[in-house]
Amino acid sequence: MQEYTLTVFSEDKTGLLSRIVAIIARRHFDIKSITVSPSSMEGIYRFTIMLVLEEEQVRKLTEQIEKQVDVLKAFYYDNSQIIYQEIALYKVPTEAFYDGDNVERLIRRHNARILTIEKEYIVIEKTGHQFETEALLTELKEIGIYEFVRSGRVAIVKPMERLKNYLKSIEA
Repeated sequence: MQEYTLTVFSEDKTGLLSRIVAIIARRHFDIKSITVSPSSMEGIYRFTIMLVLEEEQVRKLTEQIEKQVDVLKAFYYDNSQIIYQEIALYKVPTEAFYDGDNVERLIRRHNARILTIEKEYIVIEKTGHQFETEALLTELKEIGIYEFVRSGRVAIVKPMERLKNYLKSIEA
């Protein structure tokens, strides 16, 4: 089994997200992350879904999702075919930062940044792969942490956007 990123392109239709999730859940596959956003094409939305499956499973899943009426096209990629990141936010107690040199070194070592400093807490932002955001979380737990949240994967494929090529081919 390996990580695959599934990208699904559709128009903005109510209920499509729940139908896609239902297709995946019916097969007892675990969604590791999911994000939805507008794509580079006006009126077209992009679902980015990260799964850990066998290639045959993700191929069949992609075919099933494409059968949905509102889905324009779906593609799947392994990690070598994409550039991806996640964003994580950490809320830590302000008093943990009184030893400024150590904390500053910690933040710099992890290529993170401080978003806000409040009386009770400081919010730190880190972008990277999951193992990178987890590494910072592990170190911050040692000094205290109030809250942690990580986004789903966002990804850009290395091959040129296949949706545009697909849409051009059906126009011809």
